Amino acid sequence: MSEWTFLRSSRWAGYLALVIVFAIACSALGAWQLNRRAEALAEVARIDANYDAEAVPVAEALPDPAGFDADQRWQVVALSGEFLAAEEVVVRNRPFEGSSGFEVITPFRLDDGAVFMVNRGWIAQDSDGRPSEYAAPPTGSVDVEARLKAGEGRIAGRTSTGNELATIDLDELAERVGGETYTGAYGLLVQRGEDAAEPPLAAARPVRDEGPHLSYALQWFVFALLGFAGLAWAANQERKGLAEASAASGTTTDAARAPGEPASGTPVRAPRRPKRERKDADADLEDEVLDRR
Repeated sequence: MSEWTFLRSSRWAGYLALVIVFAIACSALGAWQLNRRAEALAEVARIDANYDAEAVPVAEALPDPAGFDADQRWQVVALSGEFLAAEEVVVRNRPFEGSSGFEVITPFRLDDGAVFMVNRGWIAQDSDGRPSEYAAPPTGSVDVEARLKAGEGRIAGRTSTGNELATIDLDELAERVGGETYTGAYGLLVQRGEDAAEPPLAAARPVRDEGPHLSYALQWFVFALLGFAGLAWAANQERKGLAEASAASGTTTDAARAPGEPASGTPVRAPRRPKRERKDADADLEDEVLDRR
């Protein structure tokens, strides 16, 4: 464990903190993608439940003219009354199959006197950027069907010019028409037969697609785990480097000792006293005998 003591340093504590922050950010993005997938699945469920369902009277579907529930999107409602062609407006900058044009909004007065806004479809713009020619609404009392959508409200900085609106703002449309008006939702006109081929063109059927949100979410969670894996790899690389540096330092110390000097840690024996030669011993004995005489 002594090889890993460097992890207690403030430097590695900072690395760990950065990885934790990175993992939290990745996890938050993954959760956001899961929420977007849940919204997409809810929209697919609404399309399946409402788009091809039988029509119900609008007064039954929207008992409160100012109310609308998101689960009612695409619900088919039946309308009986007459179009108010004189109050018709267009909404600019509306995309359709790669082109930009207008959507035609025609108020529809119901038999009970209330007004419901009907989006009759899309028209192209001419070379001057103005609405191109399109068919007028039918006159007199008619029965039509429409699919509910929520109003768009106003966008700051975008204003209306004459009969050209910036958004499908139901409150602004209600002010233009006056009287009791549905402001919680409007309807996309259901067109069938030859009417569907002539402008205003009906909106395309919504796509049942949950999108790539699940795969994106999994990728963000994997990135969070990879942050910790990368930190562990970097720590192991530093441990190896410190171990190699320590081993190299020990080898250099032994190589630098003087010739004949024992290596570090080698026990040193005391040198043996050299034996005196035999002849020196005999000479000493003779001198001792002569001294006694």
